[in-house]
Amino acid sequence: MPTQQNSIFRRVPDYRSLHLYQKSEVLVVLTDRFCKRFLPPYGDRTVDQMTQAARSGKQNIVEGSEAAMTSSETEVKLVNVGRASLQELREDYEDYLKKHSLPLWDKKHPRFEKMLAFCREHNTSDDYCHLAETLSAEEFCNMAITLCHITDKMADSYLHHLESRFVSEGGVKERMHAARTSYRQQQDSRMQALEEENRLLKAEIAALRKKLANNKP
Repeated sequence: MPTQQNSIFRRVPDYRSLHLYQKSEVLVVLTDRFCKRFLPPYGDRTVDQMTQAARSGKQNIVEGSEAAMTSSETEVKLVNVGRASLQELREDYEDYLKKHSLPLWDKKHPRFEKMLAFCREHNTSDDYCHLAETLSAEEFCNMAITLCHITDKMADSYLHHLESRFVSEGGVKERMHAARTSYRQQQDSRMQALEEENRLLKAEIAALRKKLANNKP
């Protein structure tokens, strides 16, 4: 059987362990809460747009990770689609701020650094749910926008990691070729060992026959 080193199937981490996935899941939960609190329940297409963008971001990361075992190309494409969806979600939150004349926090804002540190350190929806019902629209949007920026940088880093891995390990075609080549090399080595063993046995038999012939009366 092929070893893990030359297997055509790549070992991939559980997507649930990726901070990129975890934060994208947080954005799904937060966006649902945001829409219920600050957008009308009917007649506003923004609700569907935002919830779908958040879900697309998370789901494409999941599907990309699951595809990684056999297709580096599919993994990269899906992770990039997920990244684009979260960028779209960020735009929706920024549009809400503009529409309602609310400020977009930057480094000069007195609460920006504390919010940034919180978003960097916390990765599960449980960490944010207690805030979701107490924040104002301004606070909620800026927190979500910060999470979107963080996930965007994470996605960019992850895509560069996937690129480096593809260069060093190749895609499924390269791994199939490597696995087949390794198998053939093992078979060739085994055949050479058997041929050498057969040659030695023949030589030993010939020597025994000669010895027997010399010992005849």
